[in-house]
Amino acid sequence: MPEATQLANGKLLVDWPTASVVRLTINNPAKRNALDHEMLDAIVTAVANATDARCLLITGTQTTFSGGYDITDIPSDVFAENAERLVAHPFAAALQALDSFPYPTVAALNGHAIGGGLELALTCDLRLAAANIKVGMPPAKLGLVYSHNGIARFIDAVGVPRTRELFLLGRSIPIDEALVWGLVNGVVTDHELAGTALDWASELAANAPLALSGNKRVIGEVAAAARRLSPDVERELIALREECFASQDFREGVQAFAEKRPPRWQGR
Repeated sequence: MPEATQLANGKLLVDWPTASVVRLTINNPAKRNALDHEMLDAIVTAVANATDARCLLITGTQTTFSGGYDITDIPSDVFAENAERLVAHPFAAALQALDSFPYPTVAALNGHAIGGGLELALTCDLRLAAANIKVGMPPAKLGLVYSHNGIARFIDAVGVPRTRELFLLGRSIPIDEALVWGLVNGVVTDHELAGTALDWASELAANAPLALSGNKRVIGEVAAAARRLSPDVERELIALREECFASQDFREGVQAFAEKRPPRWQGR
């Protein structure tokens, strides 16, 4: 890897493997490359500074792409009471930065992508994955109502039935199954991943800039129009998520996760 700039105290590495490709590497292996507020802010900064890039590539170190948001060091009562401020807003800002990047983005899944880590990958235009990894969405096992914008990304990618399977069962699926579903665009061996991902990024960056940015914008706008909600329904869904953050079940789900035990749901 070329010499990288370290952001978020080294938890995000930024380098330019070619003159037109910027690579972001999630580097928090002690916590399964979990994301935190500092890292999410660093993603926003890195994307904003990539003005000369024609493709953005995001990957992780070691054996995990990202295990989702890092809640391990946050007391469960504090997290449950402040989840919207601690997680939802910084996470949404990072995803918006990737969405707004005018040129193609590629996620190279070097390892498991779980929860917010999977949505981070799904926000990218293309996804290439290493063999023998798993992806999953566990919010039901945490007592979490996921954001409607996040669920819309999954519906766009795999349709309503598969989205129900991911979010209601809360299980992880093998990457070969994810390929059939359309969650990823390709699967290669571990040894091939970095080189193939860079080949994809370089091929994308070599295409006509106006066509890249124009087609990305058209695809994004058409997809957004197809799932646009009325203001009343959107307010209702936002309120549903906010109520979830304040629920006893969410507090219990977070605490059970931290204590590595089955949760005791109360339905309130």
